[in-house]
Amino acid sequence: MTQTAPLPASPRSVVITGASSGIGKATAEAFAHMGWHVIGTGRTPERCADAEEEIRAVAAKGARIDFLRGDFSEMADVRRVAREISGLTSRVHVLINNAGGVRDSLYRTSEGLEATFAANHLAPFLLTRELLPLLEQAAQDSPKGSVRVIAVSSSGHMGCPAMNWDDLMMFGDFAATAAYCQAKLANLLFTRELDRKLAGKGIVAHAMHPGRVGTNFASHGDETLRSHMAAAPCIPPESPARTIVWMATAPDLGCGGGRYFHDLAEAEPAPQARDDEAAKRLWAESERILATLG
Repeated sequence: MTQTAPLPASPRSVVITGASSGIGKATAEAFAHMGWHVIGTGRTPERCADAEEEIRAVAAKGARIDFLRGDFSEMADVRRVAREISGLTSRVHVLINNAGGVRDSLYRTSEGLEATFAANHLAPFLLTRELLPLLEQAAQDSPKGSVRVIAVSSSGHMGCPAMNWDDLMMFGDFAATAAYCQAKLANLLFTRELDRKLAGKGIVAHAMHPGRVGTNFASHGDETLRSHMAAAPCIPPESPARTIVWMATAPDLGCGGGRYFHDLAEAEPAPQARDDEAAKRLWAESERILATLG
């Protein structure tokens, strides 16, 4: 009887949003170099194509690279991207919610959402929710705590004393910097509640602050943010990418989720980011807002 060689094991899968440039691209290159199945997302077709080519150039043998395009200020695009990811893999071992950004003034999306809150909070909330079956499938045949969801937040969350529950999208009194800081606080509250909900399923959620990074992040921000970014030297995107990869793979970070990290070390978030009742309320409010979209 002729024996056939066993099929090679499928690589672990990582989904990285905002992978066409900056921190996301540097993170995607690191995972590709380690031989993972990298599924990146980006907004601009040309930048997505260029990034995919550059990531493939550094990928290890056996790695797989897929790139999907979507505007994450539009929840219909987020849902479509989630469906396309489900067509590429049956398991997601690590989800990195990196995509986001700032605006210089109030912009309403085609769905009637405020763009900063939509892209920075509602999009990762929705994508994570839509990919939960793939995360749970990966957790069933992986070591406990090795399946992880990582949020790229910011120390800017400290500039928001509390969520504006009466007007989460600040339509009544919009300020660009305040909207961004609130969205980053939302990242931490979401991570906290997500980790609480998934703890019994072997999935861990963490968040991180990347630092002042030399990317195009502030190009659409207001003068205050552009001045802040220009006020001191910036680190290269490879630096926070190293922290993200460590958070995604270090065995000792597979327990005690809901934590916050910066520069390869745990950091202390602001007290308002550790408010369990606010975390639960934000989850419920996010579900309510998404339900209004149909």
